[in-house]
Amino acid sequence: MSDKYHFASDNTSPTCPEAWATLSEVNQHYLPSYGADTYTAKACEAFRNFFECDCEVYFVFNGTAANSLALASLCQSYHSVITHESSHVETDECGAPEFFSNGTKLLLGKGNHGKLTPESVEALITKRSDIHYPRARVLSLSQPTELGTRYSIDEIRSLTELTARHDLKVHMDGARFFHALVAEGCTPKALTHEAGIDVLCFGGTKAGLGFSEAVVFFDKGLAREFEYRCKQAGQLASKMRYLSAPWAPWLNDRLYEKYSRVALESANNLGEQLSQLEGVKLMYPIEANSVFLEMPERVHTFLNEKGWRYYQFIGGAARFMCSWHTTPGDVASLAKDIRAGSLQSK
Repeated sequence: MSDKYHFASDNTSPTCPEAWATLSEVNQHYLPSYGADTYTAKACEAFRNFFECDCEVYFVFNGTAANSLALASLCQSYHSVITHESSHVETDECGAPEFFSNGTKLLLGKGNHGKLTPESVEALITKRSDIHYPRARVLSLSQPTELGTRYSIDEIRSLTELTARHDLKVHMDGARFFHALVAEGCTPKALTHEAGIDVLCFGGTKAGLGFSEAVVFFDKGLAREFEYRCKQAGQLASKMRYLSAPWAPWLNDRLYEKYSRVALESANNLGEQLSQLEGVKLMYPIEANSVFLEMPERVHTFLNEKGWRYYQFIGGAARFMCSWHTTPGDVASLAKDIRAGSLQSK
């Protein structure tokens, strides 16, 4: 029996056909290197139209580089970044934010369902103000969170109003930002710069583009010399057009909305099918494209025997991640095997 990686991560899904077609189109021409091509220019303009502001946009290969270089641009080595204890920059970046910022310290806050509270953030900001302790400089928010929940606009504003009083900048890890945006049902600007976000790491890989992340600076002053950081970190693509080109149709033609709805509806469908199943517990609200389940060991054993592959270390539960490519049949097949596993002899 072949392994089934359908729900292991949205990284395991293929590239969507429109993005693939754009890459094929780009592949027909000789074009300038290092982002001086027309495709990259069109992609950057698409971002400005999308967010309705004059932002600076850079393209990198992966989310680790996007988050780490963005945070490094906001900090000095004697500063600190406040983030949730379960955030990706804390748990899954292999120390890259600290490395690229030459030692900036991460201060870990708490909050239910992976979300920071203003009280937790303020406690870290005001914990110490002496010269012997790294000064808080940045608040890093994950949208949606590592546990599949999302910050509402009001929740973001309550945090950014606090950080503004203490002169902190705000970074948003948006590896799955499209899903949060579509689920929230608001404009892109409302969920970002209008709510007080200074820089957004905008995920394309998990959304269906294949291998591209964008770093969007709403505060253009913070982007000063960012291209040098990209070059030094090995993130300045010589054939930049392959990273940038798929973004323009993705944003302009609202393909992100079409495919995000598939992932969101798949996650909700899976949760509904399993909500009344004895012995299986939904661990967190389904607010994006992930479903976290607490299941008896016999269910894990049964699913593994059936070939299902998924993560169990994230959030202390089994995580099933839906993507743009998830089908109703995929959901039904997984739900059927979870039900069958739960009926195995106890």
